[in-house]
Amino acid sequence: MYQAFKKTVSLGLATCFLAGTALAGPADIRPHRAIYTLKLDKAKSASGVVGASGQMFFEWADACDGWVIEQRYRLKMAYNEADELNLNISFVTWESKDGSRYRFTVKKWNDGELTEELAGTARTRAGKSGEATFTQPERSKFDLPRNTLFPSAHTIAVLEAAKAGQNFFAKPVFDGGLMEGASDVTAGIGAVHAGDAAATDPLLRARWWPVRIAFFNASDAGEPGEGTPTYELGMTLLENGIARGMTLDYGDYSVKATLDKLEALPRQKC
Repeated sequence: MYQAFKKTVSLGLATCFLAGTALAGPADIRPHRAIYTLKLDKAKSASGVVGASGQMFFEWADACDGWVIEQRYRLKMAYNEADELNLNISFVTWESKDGSRYRFTVKKWNDGELTEELAGTARTRAGKSGEATFTQPERSKFDLPRNTLFPSAHTIAVLEAAKAGQNFFAKPVFDGGLMEGASDVTAGIGAVHAGDAAATDPLLRARWWPVRIAFFNASDAGEPGEGTPTYELGMTLLENGIARGMTLDYGDYSVKATLDKLEALPRQKC
């Protein structure tokens, strides 16, 4: 889950997040639908933010030839010296299971008014550079660096790194959430934790890792892990690809996402 709110609010995991090109590796992703409650976690007085509340819908579905991810965000931001801001984002993507092809459609609303619409496709080739093509709001192309990952491939790669005992993973990632090329993304991975055998939902009994992901503008990052990230995403990431909880940290303030509802989706027999 990778796609995230891009600065004012970007979930570009995110959502979404987490090289290869193989998605058919050992990671056992569980297609699922989840709903998270969004709340202000903390804010510095200089940020002007005094409140945040909303909801995030996330669905990771198996489409045989690829993964289909749908994310919807609704967030109300309150400020001490400005009017409230009501933000809505819709993010729908398809990604081939070999990680080589990607399609995306993004819509953003501000106080009910459609303010931005992005759409396009992207391709990568193992060990070679790739290309992203935007068709909305205007036709534009961006080169993608070698080993660029798309969101599902990145999530799976982070899980594989965690299972191998790695503490750090860095790759360029492209999700289409902004009209630009790939961003540099680094992941810090903590120690593995045993699953909660007492969890009512069997989906939540998988072992898990604390993961901290930092997103950099490619032009600012320098070497992987250097520079100041645009924002950071902390999460409890289960072995099956489900995020039990997340915190989106923008430096001056952070927003917490708490899992409220979870539903397993069918595995396709292709």
